Amino acid sequence: MAAKLTIDVLSLFPDMVEAPLGGSILGKARDRGLLEIRCHNIRDWTTDKHRKTDDYLCGGGQGMLLKPEPIFAAVEELRRRETRVVLMTPQGRTFNQSLAAELAASGGHLIILCGHYEGVDERFTQKYVDLEVSLGDFVLTGGEMPAMAIVDAISRLIPGVVGKSTAVQDDSFYSGMLDNPHYTRPASWQGSDVPEVLLSGDAKAIEKWRRRQSVERTLKRRPDIVGRAGIMPWLSGGAYVMEVHYPVLDKRGEKSSTAITGMDIHDIARACRTYGIKKYLLVTPLAQQREMAKRIIGHWTEGWGSTYNPDRKEAFSTIKIFASVPKALAWVKEKEKREPYKIATTAKSQQEATHWLTLKREIMLGDRSPVFIFGTGWGLHDEVLLASDAVMTPITGGTDNWNHLSVRSAVSITLDRFFGWR
Repeated sequence: MAAKLTIDVLSLFPDMVEAPLGGSILGKARDRGLLEIRCHNIRDWTTDKHRKTDDYLCGGGQGMLLKPEPIFAAVEELRRRETRVVLMTPQGRTFNQSLAAELAASGGHLIILCGHYEGVDERFTQKYVDLEVSLGDFVLTGGEMPAMAIVDAISRLIPGVVGKSTAVQDDSFYSGMLDNPHYTRPASWQGSDVPEVLLSGDAKAIEKWRRRQSVERTLKRRPDIVGRAGIMPWLSGGAYVMEVHYPVLDKRGEKSSTAITGMDIHDIARACRTYGIKKYLLVTPLAQQREMAKRIIGHWTEGWGSTYNPDRKEAFSTIKIFASVPKALAWVKEKEKREPYKIATTAKSQQEATHWLTLKREIMLGDRSPVFIFGTGWGLHDEVLLASDAVMTPITGGTDNWNHLSVRSAVSITLDRFFGWR
């Protein structure tokens, strides 16, 4: 059986890499043909009698530098059409779980070059290296130990290497969060007991406990990674988007209503379905507007459009229409069996507004069911803002204060911040 992934490691000390990769799970995976790991000595591609791989720095300076010729010869001999060349260097992209997944899925062949001394001749790096990778902001004597760590992290993502795929999925960082604490027998040890919920046999309660522990541990130890994690899997309830057409402001700043547009419905519905939003709440007090929206929705969920574009049917199935904001919120409360966490959005600066990342952490910590409320026209009226639990700071960008996004753009950006994965 052909290996699903081949990794060639180029090093001045290949035995240093080979030894730890020969045992345990990786050794068994190699024996089963799930992956192939080959370690090579760069000196095997030298042409002089001294097998010289390094030389002095041009322009002077301390240390030696790996010469380009033997490395190039090695890469050329080992290269395939799908090959990616990875250089281990403190100056590279910081390695993390998402990069491990990217490399594991990048194709059938990786060449990992272990840097040494002052590194590698820049001409080789510029021409032949696809990715420079670092383990972190520190310097080691060579690239062998980082290469071992990366090979291990990549390999365990190959199907079949780890016994159960769920074991990988439950790891720290796999889903953007730290893993929950784990316990084994005995139930009591040195005065400390295993949490009762883990001994209860209640699968739902155990799952909820583990989810909460993962959230609390991440927020305490690594709050920095929350910004790039999608939070939906960590909530016990649903999340909602509300598009408000009344009460909103007109151009003069007076209370007004706005018309529903097909473009907004289409784009917001697709964004909601993409990010796992439970319901897209469309609010207008105008009966004619509600009837028009029902006809549009019916076309894509029940009419000809449902068979012409099943994906659009799925997106439009998330929409529910209400005559007022309070009625929509009451419906959410009934569905969730608790008060929703009402987050109003605005393009205007508000004194008490809260940054989206702070709100993201609060939602996770409190395990809340958020309702993101978006206004049309010139924004939400004060009665909606004042009745909300929080007002989110405006979406900003660019180099000046110009800020006039469409509601569908604002929805997409907001949902990506809270429920997207990076």
